[in-house]
Amino acid sequence: MRVLRVRYKNSAFYAALREDTVLCLNPQLGFVDPIPLEDVAVLPVVTPSKVVCVGLNYKAHAAELGMPIPDEPVYFLKPPSAVIGSGQPILLPEVSQRVDYEAELAIVIGKESRKLRPDQVPDSIFGFTCANDVTARDLQKKDAMFGRCKGFDTFLPIGPWIETEVKNPDDLTIRCIKNGQVMQEGHTSDMLFSPYSLVMHISHVMTLLPGDVILTGTPPGVGPMHPGDEVRVEVENMALLINPVRDSLGRAGEDEVPVQ
Repeated sequence: MRVLRVRYKNSAFYAALREDTVLCLNPQLGFVDPIPLEDVAVLPVVTPSKVVCVGLNYKAHAAELGMPIPDEPVYFLKPPSAVIGSGQPILLPEVSQRVDYEAELAIVIGKESRKLRPDQVPDSIFGFTCANDVTARDLQKKDAMFGRCKGFDTFLPIGPWIETEVKNPDDLTIRCIKNGQVMQEGHTSDMLFSPYSLVMHISHVMTLLPGDVILTGTPPGVGPMHPGDEVRVEVENMALLINPVRDSLGRAGEDEVPVQ
């Protein structure tokens, strides 16, 4: 099932995508009939309490950054305020001279989860989607912590929907396509720590809540974005996340009028 988050008649809710219609998944709202997709506003697919990002989960990506291979998962938090949906612009902050794309598989948690056993992990996951862990690379090298380089508004495009029926998250191809050119291509089988093992590991550190997101790391090939670029993140048989890139004023070029 493909699940969107939408707004319709002043109500925001999750809905199942059915070709050109959506079906409300909250019957208490009273929307029992299929709703034409053109009649709803598609919202960012998640409103997480936290976003847990796994770093250096592909050996080749660690090598391109000159970082050592970790012995166990290493992760950090990204603010929920960074979340945007497909089609919304990534805004490049003035304080950074290099902002990179990072295509990733994202896990969406479906139930409160703490200290999970391996056999409990699949039931704790609501589904999977595409994400772009946008990073101010120059600030990452400058700062001791990742709060600033990863935390700007618009630095977490995610979506466009949640895919709830992924049989094997260890067998997916991930791509980043910038302006029609493939910049990243990796496979989840190359992860140092599998998606399920990441959920288990993180649940032994912090309680995961419904709607929380885990970013599973990016394959090699990260690189800079510039105003006017279009960046696409594609996960095999799942979804296509598309975001334009703009400057801090919302412009694709220096002479354009800011987006209102």
